Amino acid sequence: MTLILENLSVSLGGRELVRLDARVEPGRPLTLMGASGSGKSTALFAIAGLLGPEFRQRGRILINGRDVTHLPTRARRIGLMFQDDILFPHLSVGQNLGFGLPPGLSRADRHARIETALTQIDLPGFASRDPATLSGGQRARVALIRMLLSEPQALLLDEPFSKLDAELRDQIRSLVFTRARALPIILVTHDAQDAVAAGGRVLSPLGQPLTP
Repeated sequence: MTLILENLSVSLGGRELVRLDARVEPGRPLTLMGASGSGKSTALFAIAGLLGPEFRQRGRILINGRDVTHLPTRARRIGLMFQDDILFPHLSVGQNLGFGLPPGLSRADRHARIETALTQIDLPGFASRDPATLSGGQRARVALIRMLLSEPQALLLDEPFSKLDAELRDQIRSLVFTRARALPIILVTHDAQDAVAAGGRVLSPLGQPLTP
């Protein structure tokens, strides 16, 4: 799988915020770094199809050879991770994971996939748990595996480790880049250690090469 940003440009009020021309391969994440308001998250919103009508976008976005530039967000098959884990509080852990599964599976198959996923993140038997009873690290693991169960073709990370303490940040960073190594990944961060852990190129939102 490959994510290609072909002369992607995003402007707001005549000011260019994003200018990227990049090819992102599995195992070689692209990191976008810059100050707050520099356009890092705007770039991810453009790729995911979440920009508001006030923005002007040019260029193309291709995932695995398919032009998704004008497709709705759901049709792009992109996984998103943000600062907050966004688990549904009214659903159990298992039901949260089930939300990420593709439609059409039998009840038995859904149950099997959920149990397998929980085992993979060292949380076997947690399907009936209330998300409110989980630790920060457990919640992050559940959010990650739910996203991967949806079988995305690319992964966008918007400061996903910023609210974790140092020890937990290292653990979840490692988990993300190990579990998602088969996907093209774009990471937005202001933390140089995140960029080092990701590996790959580091650019500003305007495409300037940076050293973390």
